[in-house]
Amino acid sequence: MNAPVNLSNPTIRLADLREPHEAAVIERFVAEQGGSLFQRPAWLIAVERGTGNRARGLVLERGGPLAGWLPLSEIRSPIFGQVLVSSGFGIGGGALVVRSEDGNRLCRAAEELAERLAVDGIELRDPGAPQDWTLVESRHANFSADLAADDEAQLLAIPRKARAEIRKGLSADLRIATGRDEAERAAHYAVYAESVRNLGTPVFPRSMFDAMMDAFGEGAEIMTVRHEGVPVSSVLSFYHRGTVMPYWGGGTLAARGLHSTERMYYALMCHARMRGCIRFDFGRSKTGSGPYRFKKNWGFEPEPLTYRLWTAPGRQLRNIDPSDEGRSRAINLWKRLPLSLANRIGPAIARGLG
Repeated sequence: MNAPVNLSNPTIRLADLREPHEAAVIERFVAEQGGSLFQRPAWLIAVERGTGNRARGLVLERGGPLAGWLPLSEIRSPIFGQVLVSSGFGIGGGALVVRSEDGNRLCRAAEELAERLAVDGIELRDPGAPQDWTLVESRHANFSADLAADDEAQLLAIPRKARAEIRKGLSADLRIATGRDEAERAAHYAVYAESVRNLGTPVFPRSMFDAMMDAFGEGAEIMTVRHEGVPVSSVLSFYHRGTVMPYWGGGTLAARGLHSTERMYYALMCHARMRGCIRFDFGRSKTGSGPYRFKKNWGFEPEPLTYRLWTAPGRQLRNIDPSDEGRSRAINLWKRLPLSLANRIGPAIARGLG
């Protein structure tokens, strides 16, 4: 596994993320370089433990301290094909390097690795790749903004229409709890599974959420809103470098009438500030989609995301975009599935999306 990739000066090799010292060295490098949550070995390892998709990665060395790192998840699916993703189940990834020219070196090494593993190609959720890789832009946008100085200022920073929805949630009989224990994990999964079923999307395995919670410790937390003791909205958030990232969230059918999801995100903003956060990252949404419009209505400005793709010779790279033509029939069918059936078969499908 640690045999060098066929590149010399510098040396590029496969990382051994199962070796604690190696993983710790890379974690320190990511922190020193100001890397994202999705570039951390902990993210790749949690994906592997939760979905079975192999944690990979390439390190670049020059006979001394680590000088470059490219996180990779090896996603294999009988439905969607095989691909290396940087990073699996994340919205970002890409190479971290001390010298800018080493980013391309790592990508070229990733091409060699992809051919050796007989996968269809590479999805780099970052623009930093060789110019001959396919450019993908404007399909998705990210939404983030600084948090306000206090609760009232935060509420007033939200545009009038969205603020009115939050006030309705504030006046409803709702209870909010944050935590990491089994009760909160179960509540979150029940809400999230119903939410994505209603959108026509297979739910991820519960094991992946557990793996993320275990891997990131206090850096991952669940917030759940309950009405008469029943969970109606819930979100799993990450805390990274002063930013809170509500990542996997949703609401049941009852959430809309209760305005519980609006109250939840406002409560999370206030809670995150008390935890010392200065920024709220609302995450990625498909351009023009419902979540895209929802986030714009909260006053967040879309930041277009640019990705790069490489396809192995003689192969065809997968397309998992749910909004593409021909997918609407499958989505509408999934929406009508009984929740128990969707929860039973969904994880086997969703673990191959990556």
